[in-house]
Amino acid sequence: MRAGDVAQALNILSAGQIVSTYSEKSEQYDVVVRAEEAYRRDRNNFKYFTVASSNGGVVDLERLVKINEGTAPTSINRLNRQRQVTVSAGLPPNASESDAIAKMEKFAAELNMPAEYLTGVTGQSKELQKAYNAFLYAFLLSFVFMYLILAAQFESFIHPVTILLTLPLAVPFALLSTAIAGQTLNIFSALGILLLFGIVKKNAILQIDHTNTLRARGFGRYDAIIQANRDRLRPILMTTMALVAGMIPLILGSGAGAATNRSIGILVVGGQSMCLLLTLLAVPVFYSLFDDAADTAIARGIGSRINGFKSAVSGVFKRRVPVESTLKRDEVKEAESQT
Repeated sequence: MRAGDVAQALNILSAGQIVSTYSEKSEQYDVVVRAEEAYRRDRNNFKYFTVASSNGGVVDLERLVKINEGTAPTSINRLNRQRQVTVSAGLPPNASESDAIAKMEKFAAELNMPAEYLTGVTGQSKELQKAYNAFLYAFLLSFVFMYLILAAQFESFIHPVTILLTLPLAVPFALLSTAIAGQTLNIFSALGILLLFGIVKKNAILQIDHTNTLRARGFGRYDAIIQANRDRLRPILMTTMALVAGMIPLILGSGAGAATNRSIGILVVGGQSMCLLLTLLAVPVFYSLFDDAADTAIARGIGSRINGFKSAVSGVFKRRVPVESTLKRDEVKEAESQT
């Protein structure tokens, strides 16, 4: 008789085992075989239980086991070949999972467990932390790529900085609008912040690009800034109003996925609406400050080195062209002489 046979018999008699199914009209029910409740409640009734023998017969359970009272886990779970105990809980409405994890970690630290005990998050909470770390890298890379694209567009290393300085101004307003609406920070809020960055950056691009165009036409810096703000105020307000109107269905919608849409909509509408006026005022100020900084000796020195590097690189390519053309002419003359 094997120990597995005894364990299987006890499991069938106490917990039960599905042996068939029973269908009635459109419903299907499982047929479970197990001992009656009166026999399962008293351990003295184990003497009535039998275990199937591998030889085909049955053996009384009381002949095979001795019953001693004790405590033990019903199951042992392991993670990385170490025993683990998982604590799961639900969150109340409008609660933050990150706050709940922080409180659980605080409670675990207060237990003063021995050094061989470790705590950590698993499952959905672990994936959520990975997602937050990934979003931090996404934010960093977004700043880098936006700077590179703007530097190529404006052919300047200063103007992209002026534009990107407006992005940190949008974050506090986005968080404030989320707090006022009673929303929590989650993955969808982070997506809304990325969307808000693109919208705020667009307004600054309109202002600075038109300012540079007016200065190229002979306007002074102050006159160009004032005129550019007047000319670009209307398209900025039109795009902002169109964006806010497009986000209203996400905020007021209901049904499946409404909570996701509401988080993004509230953050984008509140952040864009609140930082609109500040952006219109901050971009000209930043433009003037960096334009003054470009006239300093340090900035001129850096600019001269960059221009020298550009001229050196262009000179190398220019010197290569005549040499290649000369070689080609020599090859043509040699081919003509041979013919």
